Amino acid sequence: MTEEPLLMDIIVNPHVVPHFVSYAFLTSAILIGVALSIRGSLALVPRGLQNFVEVLVEALHNLAEENIGHHWGDYFFPLIGTIGLYILINNFMGLIPGFDAPTSNINCTASMAVPVFLATHYYGVKVHGGKYIKHFLGPVIWLAPMMFIIEFIGHLVRPVTLSVRLFGNMIAKHMILFALAMMVPAIIPVAILGLGVLVSLIQAFVFVLLTSLYLAGAVEEAH
Repeated sequence: MTEEPLLMDIIVNPHVVPHFVSYAFLTSAILIGVALSIRGSLALVPRGLQNFVEVLVEALHNLAEENIGHHWGDYFFPLIGTIGLYILINNFMGLIPGFDAPTSNINCTASMAVPVFLATHYYGVKVHGGKYIKHFLGPVIWLAPMMFIIEFIGHLVRPVTLSVRLFGNMIAKHMILFALAMMVPAIIPVAILGLGVLVSLIQAFVFVLLTSLYLAGAVEEAH
């Protein structure tokens, strides 16, 4: 059982540039193209594509603001909004025949999880300085050494769980769609496609939500 060649194989040699790289660049081009298109026809009363994008952007902004607060939500929104839209388009791309979802490759998901991990601790140190260590010590002094070890391991695992969760769900969805399309090409895949849309939305939401919570935990005051 082999998969059909992907459309990008016509343009880019997959042995030179892997599928997840070429489709990730395609996603970036789509985001840039949509942004430039909306900017060129910006209207006070949004319609069509502008209206749709504004709904997505507002939802992501509200998510950041609710979890991090007004000031830091606005500050981190460019990062959170970019990650959210990027993952969403990547996920949906895997539902289109002849296309592939970059997020079904661990390298793509790790390339987003690692910067989130680094940004979390960078801003934690930037905001709190040396007092950031209190986030790892817990509320009880005599338990601080044990809490530090637990928190340290927990923070190191974060980029692994972020990347593996998204990768695992997207590759599972892709494999199920492919297997069912081979067995019952006209019926079951339609139902599974609807489930694929739901999974794509949920996984993008979960990644963005966890990113917001990690950043919120880094910049909040330790108690």
